[in-house]
Amino acid sequence: MRRMGLQGGEPCRGHLRPPVRCNRTPLGICGPKLGPVPPPPRALTQPLYLRPLQAGPWVRPEAMAFADLLDALGGVGRFQLVYTALLLLPCSLLACHNFLQNFTAAVPRHHCQGPTNHTAAATNDSGAWLRATIPLDQLGAPEPCRRFMEPQWALLNPNTSIRGAATEGCKDGWIYDRSVFPSTIVMEWDLVCEARTLRDLAQSIYMAGVLVGAAVFGSLADRLGRKAPLVWSYLQLAVSGSATAYFSSFIAYCVFRFLMGMTFSGIILNSLSLVVEWMPTRGRTVAGVLLGFSFTLGQLILAGVAYLIRPWRWLQFAVSIPFLIFFLYSWWLPESSRWLLLHGKAQLAVQNLRKVATMNGRKEEGERLTQKVVNSYIQSEFTSVRTSNSILDLFRTPAIRKVTCCLMVVWFSNSMAYYGLAMDLQKFGLSIYVVQVLFGVIDIPAMLVATATMIYVGRRATVASFLILAGLMVIANMFVPEDMQTLRTAQAALGKGCLASSFICVYLFTGELYPTEIRQMGMGFASVNARLGGLVAPLITAVGEFSAVLPPVGFGATPILAGLAVCFLAETRDAPLVETIVAMERRVKEGLPRKDEKGKKEDISLQQLGASPLIETI
Repeated sequence: MRRMGLQGGEPCRGHLRPPVRCNRTPLGICGPKLGPVPPPPRALTQPLYLRPLQAGPWVRPEAMAFADLLDALGGVGRFQLVYTALLLLPCSLLACHNFLQNFTAAVPRHHCQGPTNHTAAATNDSGAWLRATIPLDQLGAPEPCRRFMEPQWALLNPNTSIRGAATEGCKDGWIYDRSVFPSTIVMEWDLVCEARTLRDLAQSIYMAGVLVGAAVFGSLADRLGRKAPLVWSYLQLAVSGSATAYFSSFIAYCVFRFLMGMTFSGIILNSLSLVVEWMPTRGRTVAGVLLGFSFTLGQLILAGVAYLIRPWRWLQFAVSIPFLIFFLYSWWLPESSRWLLLHGKAQLAVQNLRKVATMNGRKEEGERLTQKVVNSYIQSEFTSVRTSNSILDLFRTPAIRKVTCCLMVVWFSNSMAYYGLAMDLQKFGLSIYVVQVLFGVIDIPAMLVATATMIYVGRRATVASFLILAGLMVIANMFVPEDMQTLRTAQAALGKGCLASSFICVYLFTGELYPTEIRQMGMGFASVNARLGGLVAPLITAVGEFSAVLPPVGFGATPILAGLAVCFLAETRDAPLVETIVAMERRVKEGLPRKDEKGKKEDISLQQLGASPLIETI
């Protein structure tokens, strides 16, 4: 049986330690010397084991082949940096669309317009006219949804009160305070009082689009590749976002918001997969966390753009048209070579790998790269890959089934609590722009801690800790008095920061748990559960009208439950990506010790990464 295409040994050069004899890989890179091959196993179906010199346990040659190939072509080089930046930039503006209705659907102060039979007096917007025509609520503010049938001029006397005066609804419309928001969809279509539920309906329709997009794009990406759905999502968001700002119908607004929601899943899932699949093992953690920082940056960008551009139509257009630029340059982005190799497109995969080698300053290694050489690295990885997959593959085998069930709980709970806290900024009673900045800034220290813990502790402990801490913060808010609004806002912001960090961590964690064969389908299915959580969040908030205890209990208990579910998942820190379902089941059955994985990563590596500051940091 061929031994990974390795040829005869020769003196190894360029090492600080005493010269030893080593083998040359097909790319001409000095690799570790191989010891004797063990006797053939009894069953012909068992894979061949190779034992590197001083490696300790026997290791599989296919375990890290593609990751080593990326290391051989420059590791975390110029290509990975530029590629990651071009993919994460659209994700930052995608966050603007996710929270856009906090500004475009903001509810200003409002009250009923005066009766038409008092036209002359109605033009007088003085406090006296307002006091005579609009009753006051329990807090002493003008009632937003009722008016007196006849002006009560006696109320102009400070010592006079009238009980039992006839009132009616706002038959002639409303007068809005336009000092903060010149226009919103609430003002344009009068989404207040009896129609206030339509405002929440518009956001629910957007989340329904995200839900449908997760199912559609997650499946298409495994069949058509990562690039094609991503390019289409950029175009769809640019067109539907601009159309939302153009049409003057609420129904059209909802339809285009649905189409915009679909692109959220198409962009975020495929961007993360492309970043992870082009990134060597050492850079995956930082690349995944950078996605979280891009979302934080997007929230800060939204606060600044919304502050400068107050009319909702221009704001909608301003955050949509940049995706046309992303659509144009996305044609340059190469398809995932992992996906190409899985689907028998080795020639195109080699072309992409050569471009990567050239951009990373490894042109000579790229020129020696051929289909035969690539196959020598990845042939054993993809021998059991099936050409067709279904959603049942996520439940068919024990290891994948456990991963899927646990991730269903984690994604649903994380999303429900996250949107329950972040999608109604006006309830905090502060400036909506200040709260948006606060909710964005709090993510920075939380994600820095998450980055450190994911690198040095692991994915599982990080996700579980942030989820449980977020749940405790939400439940603790139940015992803070209502008049301590600053403390309540601070605790809510801290809980939101923990949920945002766990959200980004679980994106990376999910991508590493699923094998390449069904990674996009698995992430799409997990994202579907997250969107279900986003749909349930407004319902939990609505229940608060009947019991004020239920929303904090719901938003606090579910993250704690999700944190416990994470404990049943395997750790993926410093572990190579699994390519097939068969390999996943084999890894779980063999139970490779964690202490051996570090040795495996070091012993099979085909080259040493350069000692650049970036690589040392990662």
